[in-house]
Amino acid sequence: MRPKSDPRLWATLYGRLAISLMVVFIAIGAIMIVASQRMFETQRLFELVADLVVGTVVFSLIAALVVFRFLTLRLRRLAVAIDAFRASGFANPIRVEGADGNDDEIGRIISAFGEMSERIATQLALLAQVDRQRRELLANVSHDLRTPLASMQGYLEMVLLKDDGLSRDDRSRYLQIAVKHCERLTRLVRDLFDLTKLEANEVKPQVEAFPISELAQDVVQKFALSAQKRDLRISARVSADCPPVRADIGMMERVLENLIENAMRYTPAGGEISVGVHRNGDRVELQVSDTGHGIHHDDIGNVFDRYYRADRGESSDAGNAGLGLAITRRIIELHGGQIRVESTPGLGTTFTVELATV
Repeated sequence: MRPKSDPRLWATLYGRLAISLMVVFIAIGAIMIVASQRMFETQRLFELVADLVVGTVVFSLIAALVVFRFLTLRLRRLAVAIDAFRASGFANPIRVEGADGNDDEIGRIISAFGEMSERIATQLALLAQVDRQRRELLANVSHDLRTPLASMQGYLEMVLLKDDGLSRDDRSRYLQIAVKHCERLTRLVRDLFDLTKLEANEVKPQVEAFPISELAQDVVQKFALSAQKRDLRISARVSADCPPVRADIGMMERVLENLIENAMRYTPAGGEISVGVHRNGDRVELQVSDTGHGIHHDDIGNVFDRYYRADRGESSDAGNAGLGLAITRRIIELHGGQIRVESTPGLGTTFTVELATV
């Protein structure tokens, strides 16, 4: 915070300089008064005048040096702190010893430099973090793109090279695998595009009132066949008194899809996934629970980071880039809601979304 100016004269650099000079002139005047008492002695007149001039000059010089050192001491300390700040690569903010409590012009300069150095150090640290995340993002994107691309290219080349020798069933199977990898690439590119737009605030929710309980039932029904193929049970538990919410219905559908897909990915065959919607005070809670492998306590704080994938015992999935939960959190933040996760390793995981009611 910027220090307030003190209306007292002593609190300003000009006032301190004026008071210091006043003290010097008063001292010189006192010396002249004392010396003038003996100036009427003729034989000592010239001697006293000479002593008085020399004494006045010496005293004024010493007083000026003392005042100058007093006024520039903090400036020298600031210069030393700035040199140290530069030597640290602008990573350690400026700390000037003895600067606290000084709110004159020099004190305000020191305070301003301190605030600027903290801002610079914070921004540099943030830029370094963003650059590190960018490199990790590029590395992960390259990996996630390379795997399905290589598989798709391999199967298509197989079809071209052995076109005459392939049976109808083999050709169909190879093309289906290539299409599957193509769908994974499409999903990855879509997630990257959506997350980029969400983080850049280029997407604004089209808010309207709608019953989220009906949306949850519709999305669960959409995943019923896919869950059945994986030998998973999926169900919706909706409270009858659940009020409507104000949100973007398309974005909320995306949130449900991401959470259910995440639950299906980490739940082994024979497991169960449940989607619940109920009222909690003046808010609506949307929960997606599974009986999967669970998340280790050390990994819970990172599950919403883009491209963070914890080792939860699942097999590698080239189509899972780890962006779904990052997109989900950003959508919930745009709606002013909250999302949290609770998990017990070996027992399952529950994601809870809180939204405001109408």
